Amino acid sequence: MRYRPQWMNDSDDTILEFLAETGAAFSKRGLEVNFEQRGINVSYSTIKRRTEKLENAGLIKCVEQKGSYYAISESGEQYLEGELDMDNISEPDKGKNGK
Repeated sequence: MRYRPQWMNDSDDTILEFLAETGAAFSKRGLEVNFEQRGINVSYSTIKRRTEKLENAGLIKCVEQKGSYYAISESGEQYLEGELDMDNISEPDKGKNGK
């Protein structure tokens, strides 16, 4: 059973589960389109906010050589499997540059 800290929400789990299931990297718009096609109700603005938090927490990674595409990280996979100690991961700052 996975433990989800208070700063995380259902949208975070949805994003992480989708990235894990597909095994692929997606842009934020790519996530939005795929969610719409699957009837998953997560807006682009939510995707934008939550991918930033998830990346800063180390649960997803930006595939930088390809632009702003996101893939699940090893820590993200461990979280989904209930194997990551989330007590050591506090709520990430708003952005890498404090934005």
